[in-house]
Amino acid sequence: MNIVKKTSTVITLLAIFIAVMAFGNDASSQETRKRRHGPPPEAYTACEGKNAGDTAEFVSPHGDTVTGTCEQEGDRIVLRPDNPPGGRGRNRANE
Repeated sequence: MNIVKKTSTVITLLAIFIAVMAFGNDASSQETRKRRHGPPPEAYTACEGKNAGDTAEFVSPHGDTVTGTCEQEGDRIVLRPDNPPGGRGRNRANE
């Protein structure tokens, strides 16, 4: 009976470990899904009262100063950064 008890304990611990790992991965994937896509609210605020083509800037939540040009996006004007994260912006020197 001692072997059955040890086997049962090992199986129970293994099941708990698997459950913890599964929930840990789920929480990580949920965090990824919560990431916002598109311009931050500051990009819209920076262009309030400005026209498309005007330059503007704002300080990001990371403390960086973001500069760019206000552009029409639907019914709103938003700042398009000169150097956005991921390098998807325009190179102003080549315009």
